[in-house]
Amino acid sequence: MTQYRNLEEYNLEITDEVKSRYSSIINEIGEDLNRDGLIKTPERAAKAMLFLTQGYKQDAVEILKGAMFKESYDEMVIIKDIEVYSLCEHHMLPFFGKAHIAYIPNGHIVGLSKIPRVVDVFARRLQVQERLTNDILECLNNTLKPQGVAVVIEASHMCMMMRGVQKQNSVTTTSGFRGQFEKIETRNEFLKLISSKLS
Repeated sequence: MTQYRNLEEYNLEITDEVKSRYSSIINEIGEDLNRDGLIKTPERAAKAMLFLTQGYKQDAVEILKGAMFKESYDEMVIIKDIEVYSLCEHHMLPFFGKAHIAYIPNGHIVGLSKIPRVVDVFARRLQVQERLTNDILECLNNTLKPQGVAVVIEASHMCMMMRGVQKQNSVTTTSGFRGQFEKIETRNEFLKLISSKLS
């Protein structure tokens, strides 16, 4: 597995296979593949899908291990408003929003950019928000072995907004807490800090 990179180079064999599947779908729904606007759509869609699911080829644990540093700091570290873009595994429609993550170090800190990268690794897979929250939480907890970890994700789901119930203003919030964040006072401090504007 690669540590982390934006997938800009595509395996031609896989891309051609996915492109062929998109061509079939477009044809089956009754569109004309020879129409100007659609001629390159199967290839573009194939590359988009491979980009949006590149998390399967990345290792979140290695990302964290590559930037762990011994440090005596043992207070809460929060990274909030991390942009999240993922695909719902039920309809393969996007869901998007923000993740708020905190951990309390226990002898090691991690480079700040690595936590958003871990979010991307798990988000760029077919997901449900509940599992995405837990994947991030368990990866940070098991790899950093901190005193505690907290993850909150707020997201809007296109499968609810564009189809089915069609509720455009609904937001889904999921959360997970380990260690010190299972204590109500620590959890409340975290929730208060992610809700406030400090600047």
